Amino acid sequence: MASSGRSSRWDELPDEIVLQILSYLDPLHITRLQLVSRKLQKLCLDDELWKRRCFEESPWYQYLKNRRRLVSSSESEDQPRDGTALGNPEASGSTSADGPRTIVDGEKNSVESSKPQRRSQRWQELQDMANWDPTFPNERVSWYSEYIQRNGPTCVNWLQTPRIRDRGYEAMMEARGLELYYPYDGNDGVGAMLAVSPLDDGSICLWDVKGTRGKAGSILATSKSDILFIDGPGSINTRRSKRVDTGVTECVSVDNHRHRAYFAVQSHLIEIDLERLEVVSRESFEWSITALSKIQTDVPLTVGTSLGIHLHDFRARARVTQAAVEQVDQNDIFKSIFDPTPLLPYASLSQPTPVSIIHLPLRGSPDLVSNDIYVGGRFSNILHYDRRKFPVIMDSIYSGATINSMAAMPHPFSSLDSEVRRHGELSTEQVTKSKANGEGWTLIAGGTYKSKGSLEIFGLTQAVADPVGREMMQNSTMKNRQTAASASILSVANHGTKIVFSDGAGSIKWFERDGLTECRRLRIGHCEGDDAPSLFASMSAAGELARKIVSTKSREGPDRPNDDNVLFWTGERLGMVSFTPTPLYQSKDFDEELDLDTAAEEEERQRYAEQMREALDRQADEVRFMNTFGQGGLME
Repeated sequence: MASSGRSSRWDELPDEIVLQILSYLDPLHITRLQLVSRKLQKLCLDDELWKRRCFEESPWYQYLKNRRRLVSSSESEDQPRDGTALGNPEASGSTSADGPRTIVDGEKNSVESSKPQRRSQRWQELQDMANWDPTFPNERVSWYSEYIQRNGPTCVNWLQTPRIRDRGYEAMMEARGLELYYPYDGNDGVGAMLAVSPLDDGSICLWDVKGTRGKAGSILATSKSDILFIDGPGSINTRRSKRVDTGVTECVSVDNHRHRAYFAVQSHLIEIDLERLEVVSRESFEWSITALSKIQTDVPLTVGTSLGIHLHDFRARARVTQAAVEQVDQNDIFKSIFDPTPLLPYASLSQPTPVSIIHLPLRGSPDLVSNDIYVGGRFSNILHYDRRKFPVIMDSIYSGATINSMAAMPHPFSSLDSEVRRHGELSTEQVTKSKANGEGWTLIAGGTYKSKGSLEIFGLTQAVADPVGREMMQNSTMKNRQTAASASILSVANHGTKIVFSDGAGSIKWFERDGLTECRRLRIGHCEGDDAPSLFASMSAAGELARKIVSTKSREGPDRPNDDNVLFWTGERLGMVSFTPTPLYQSKDFDEELDLDTAAEEEERQRYAEQMREALDRQADEVRFMNTFGQGGLME
C-alpha cells in the first residue's frame, strides 16, 4: 500500500492503459473504483467507456447479432457438401512439401491467421457502433447517465400529495396538469426546478423537484383556493363544469423569463404570477381551450380551441376583467356588432379538438424556435402553420391516427437511412457524412390507431420557396403500429438519446431514435416501494397511467450524473421515475410532526388497518382452499 504523500501506481499509468483495464471490469466495480482517487474518478466517467458499454448491452446490437447468426446459418445450409476436403490431406493442410507438419507449426499458423480475423472483428464492431450511435454532432450527452437509464434499476417516487383540512377532516386534492418551471431560466444559481400544477379546488401548487429550495418532492408553495375559478369564490364552484377540465393534458404553459404561468380553464386563459401566486390577467376565447403550446422567448403563445387555432401575444398587456364573461349592453345591442376592435385572426378547423401543439426547436437553445407550428389532434392530419403567414395552412402530414402528443428534435431523420443502419450496412465514414451534412428536424408523434398505440416519426427539411421565406417539406416517414404499444400512446418526449412515451396500459417505454427498437419498459403501478401490499394489486387496471411525461434535464450547465429523470402526471397526482435502487423519497418523509396524542392515534389506526388486511388475507386463503376442495370433490 502506498504511503501518504506518495503518488499511487495508478497515477503513473497513461490514461489509455487505465481505460483499457477498466473495459474488462464489471460496471459495478467501475463505479466503486471512482472512490479511489480523482484521476480514477475522471477516467471511470469517461464517455467513450460508457458509450461502448451502452452499445454492447443494447437490444439493437443483440438484434443485429441474432440476424447475422440466422443469415450465416441459412447460407451454410445452402452450400453443397463436398467430401474432397476430408479425403485429401493436402486440402486439409495436414502435410506439406517437407513432410508432415508438427503441432507447433499448426499453432503458429493459427495464431498468425487469427490476427487478421481479430482485426476484422474490431473494425466490424466499430462500424456497428457507428451505425447504432444515436447522437448527432455537437450534441451534449453523458454516457454514464445513459448507461444507468438504459440498464440501471428504476423506482417510482410519488411527490407530496396536496391536502385540505377543514374542521378536523382531511381530504386529498387532485392535480389537474403538469409543467416544469425553471426560475430565471435555470440561471438562479442553484439550478432550481419546480413542478407547476392546478388543483381541483382552483388553487396553484408548486413542488420542489430536485430539492434545491427545500425537501425533494415536497410542496413549496400553494396559492389561495378559487383563483382559477371564473365565477369567483362561492358554492357555485362546486360544479364540475366550472373546474379545470381533466381532459386537457396540455392546459399549463410556463414563461421562465417573466415568471408567469398560463392555465386553460374551459374557454378562458388565466395568467398567474408564479412569484406571488396571484392572477395577473384573464383572456376569453370563443370556444373551449383544448391545448397550449410551450412558451419560448419573443414568440406568441399558440392556443388551440375546439374549433380554431389562435396566436396569443402575451407580451401585450391583456385586459384585467373582474367578470370572466363579458356582459352585453342591453340598451345598445348593436354595440357588440359594430365593435371597432374585432377579434384577432385565427385559423378555423374543419374538424374539432386539437390536442397537441408544438413549435419546432432550433439548435443551440430550447428557447430558440422556428416559425413553424404543428398541430395534431382528433383528426387524421397533422396541420402545419407558418407564424409569418398565419392563419393560412402551409401544408399537412397525413397520419391516419389520432394524435395525443408530439415532440421534436433539431436533427434530421431518414427512414431509409435508419433501416440500413439497423442492418449495420453503412460504413463509419458514411454514417459520419450523413450526420454532418444532414439538415432538418425530426417530428415525433404518439397516438391511437385502431385501438392500438401508434409511434410515428417524420423527417422534415426546408426547401427554397417564395421570396418571403423557406417552406417546410416532409421527406421521410416511419410508423410503428405493431410493436410500440398495445394501448393508446398518451404522451411522448425526448429523454437523453432515447424516445420515451407512456401508454394506456400503465407502462412507460423507452425506444431508440429509430422508433423500432425498444430499450426498456416500466410498469408504474408495480413499482411503489413504500406502500403496503394490496389484495387487488394483481387485478387488471390496478396501476396508474402516466397521462403526461416530461424530462427533468437541466436547461443550463452540465447535469450531475444520473440526474435526468422522468416526471409524470397520472391525472390525479404527480410522480417521478428515478434510476435508483430505492426511492429518493417516500410518503412518510412528508408527514408533519404530530403531537403525542395524534401520533398514538395514527399508530393505532395503522395497526388496526394492518390487522384487517391480515384477516382479509386469511379469509381469501380459506375461500381459495374451499374452492379447491369443492372442485376436488366434484371431480371424484
